[in-house]
Amino acid sequence: MDSYRFKNVDSYDTPENAAESFFFRLTGRSRFYFYFDNFRTYIRSGIAARRGKLDADCQIRNSNRNLDLVERCGGHIHLRGLNFLREVAGEPVVVIANHMSMLETSTVHAIIREYLDFSFVVKASLLHTPFMKDILTAFKAVPMTRTNPRADLKAILTLGKAVIDAKRSMIVFPQATRSREFQPEHFSSIGVKLAKHAGVRVLPLALKTDFVGNGKGIFKDLGPIYPERHVWFEFGAPMTITGNGQHEQEKIVEFISERLDCWNRLEKEA
Repeated sequence: MDSYRFKNVDSYDTPENAAESFFFRLTGRSRFYFYFDNFRTYIRSGIAARRGKLDADCQIRNSNRNLDLVERCGGHIHLRGLNFLREVAGEPVVVIANHMSMLETSTVHAIIREYLDFSFVVKASLLHTPFMKDILTAFKAVPMTRTNPRADLKAILTLGKAVIDAKRSMIVFPQATRSREFQPEHFSSIGVKLAKHAGVRVLPLALKTDFVGNGKGIFKDLGPIYPERHVWFEFGAPMTITGNGQHEQEKIVEFISERLDCWNRLEKEA
């Protein structure tokens, strides 16, 4: 796809000479510049979904706009392990990642969609949000209530397997909610269970997206932005689930924890 930016590379780093937007500086480097532009892209995606035109190229183009927006707001993006992503190209897998902010879901298509057609496990409440419901319906997203673990597990195993049987991948964020702090005890094994149930490999993904902070209450999705916090996405080696999957679950948790520790150290030393 012509709009895909990361062909034939294993990593990417925002150029050091990347320029901040004049309008971002004009607004005092305000979060409102970021959210205004981000919201415009969100509306574009929702309208395209309503019209049945949210195809792969459209997804990548709109997601690229959000990556560009981060860089225009002074952010630095780092991608690693793209060779592992290419290794599973066209193969249905379960991508298992930590969940830090709304930024990952608005940028992940620009990184992954060239190689994997995928859907998400999402909060059921999002299916009632204007435009978002159109986008998630187009993706055939799998809803979970987060109030009934047994029903959620059944839905994810059943509906998630149906997505995988259609030769598409699933992205799963096993944390109960978005959090800057990674707490292994709150990182469920639902992604590993889905992969075992569907007979596919898992692709670990560690990410750091606290460039966008989480707000409070009804403004949870409009938190402050922190240009000094670098954005990281790193894929680990794909894994086949063995036995009950406990070993693979531990390896995924170890991978995410180690990468976050490393990135946090780099930030403190900068």
